[in-house]
Amino acid sequence: MDVRDLSGKWVLVTGAGSGIGRETALECGRRGAALVICDVNEEGLKNAEGDLRAMGREVVARRVDVADREAMRAFAAEVHGRIEAVDLLVNNAGVAIGGGFQFTSLEDWDWIVGINLMGVVHGCHFIIPPMVKRGKGGHVVNVASAAGLAGTEALSAYCTTKFAVVGLSESLRDELHRQGIGVTAICPGLINTPITSAARMKGDHARPEAIQRMLQTYERRNYTPDRVAQNILKAVQRNRAVAPVAAEAWLIYYAKRWAPGLLAWVGRTMGERWRRNLDGAG
Repeated sequence: MDVRDLSGKWVLVTGAGSGIGRETALECGRRGAALVICDVNEEGLKNAEGDLRAMGREVVARRVDVADREAMRAFAAEVHGRIEAVDLLVNNAGVAIGGGFQFTSLEDWDWIVGINLMGVVHGCHFIIPPMVKRGKGGHVVNVASAAGLAGTEALSAYCTTKFAVVGLSESLRDELHRQGIGVTAICPGLINTPITSAARMKGDHARPEAIQRMLQTYERRNYTPDRVAQNILKAVQRNRAVAPVAAEAWLIYYAKRWAPGLLAWVGRTMGERWRRNLDGAG
């Protein structure tokens, strides 16, 4: 799909009230697209809508919880009551849990799977069929994570959902190829977005000094969501299947394929060092 000029195209972005979703919506708006955006963050959603309207773009903005099947069904019905189909779907909404499996409750699992996995499933389920029926192609972007490329003890539940998003994306890519619809899984890396401060932290990861160190790591890295948005559209332009973004995501991507044992050793070593430093700080 040619995304250099999106004039006359409709783009739907979930989780558009902040971070990567907001910047992706704005970047699409700059390229001329009309936008359908949703989020549970009403203030952020209103601000994003205002910025898009200031560009002169047509916007449909709704508060929607992507984990809520019936809410997504109603949202999609409203969208398809206005337009035949969207041209670009960006399933971006997501949350995070930091901590190992033994510290993650079943309620935590319901929460993260509902948003990170079923939110993507709902977006695909309700938005893709009209794209197929229209017969004019298009593209689907599912925002996964570098944590969807290699597992780590510190992100057990998060990795699980993001691995699933990558697998779903690769499967959909094969299925939708016949209809001329591309599918890309985006794996950003350490991106400085509100998802870090809103994450549920478990076990030792919930200790104040651990949270502070985590936030400082993302702040020092300072890879901004607007750069991710540009890379998302670059990946769509190139019809990439899996698209790492930041340098660490590319490193994990290649290491998982060519040196998985080394990658696992590095992960465990860094985990042990983190524990020693945390115990020393305590």
